[in-house]
Amino acid sequence: MSMDEDLERKRHMLYYNQLLQTDRREKLKGGKQQKKKNKLSFGQQKVDFKDYVYAPDNYEFIAYIVYFVAVPYIAGAFFLFLFIAGGDFDNFMLLNLNSFIIVWLIGYEIVAAFLLFWIFIMFLQYEKEDDYDPYGFG
Repeated sequence: MSMDEDLERKRHMLYYNQLLQTDRREKLKGGKQQKKKNKLSFGQQKVDFKDYVYAPDNYEFIAYIVYFVAVPYIAGAFFLFLFIAGGDFDNFMLLNLNSFIIVWLIGYEIVAAFLLFWIFIMFLQYEKEDDYDPYGFG
């Protein structure tokens, strides 16, 4: 087989593969209508904060701001009380809690680590539907 024939054969194969890919894309877009599933994957789920956090109707924005400020500050103060002051209230009162941002940042890191761990546990417990085929071949 000469070099020209080999090159021509490779061009035909490339053209054939492009036709197959185009055909598959058309099947995915309009050929078969896939059934909509409620749960596609863990990352595609809709998250509603009302499922996890209490927020009164029409005051959600205010409640979320209060949670965003208060929860990390309380977690930071609790951490300072238990681990830095050793659980002794007299030692805790010697700490300078006037620096709101430092206490809040300590608590923010604690809350963030807890939330990441919780999301990871939820990911491990998530059960994906077995019959979902994202490419429509099954």
